[in-house]
Amino acid sequence: MKTEIAPFWKRLALEEMTQMQWESLCDGCGRCCLRKLQFEDTNEIVYTNVACALLDISRCRCMSYEDRAVKKPECLVLRAESLKQSLHLLPDTCAYRLIAQDHDLPWWHHLVCGDPDMVHEAHISVQGKVVSEDHIPEEELEDHIIDWVVI
Repeated sequence: MKTEIAPFWKRLALEEMTQMQWESLCDGCGRCCLRKLQFEDTNEIVYTNVACALLDISRCRCMSYEDRAVKKPECLVLRAESLKQSLHLLPDTCAYRLIAQDHDLPWWHHLVCGDPDMVHEAHISVQGKVVSEDHIPEEELEDHIIDWVVI
């Protein structure tokens, strides 16, 4: 009788994952690359439909992944050792957030279903739903606040 081995994201803590395992958790939704606003009076963080200029909107992938933090110092670079401080900046669907909060990956995640395009087909990604920050003046960001149900 064969014993099934649980997938790495169920067996390993985020800090124990190899770089390849860590990187594979990203589902390619692009939601973390959206501009966020934080209201000073409530500390509430809201998302806009305005994407970082480095995001390839059609593929939902960073066009300058290796040096994104140099080109965009405000870029959220996730690391296992500092993830807990960044969880509130990640969407509820993010694999890093889900695993850090002891949840499983959703059915549409490529590590579960085997299809890297399912994140788009399941309408989780920002593909076709956002504009680049190159086209939106900073003072108009509040006009682009979104609700995840709508996106």
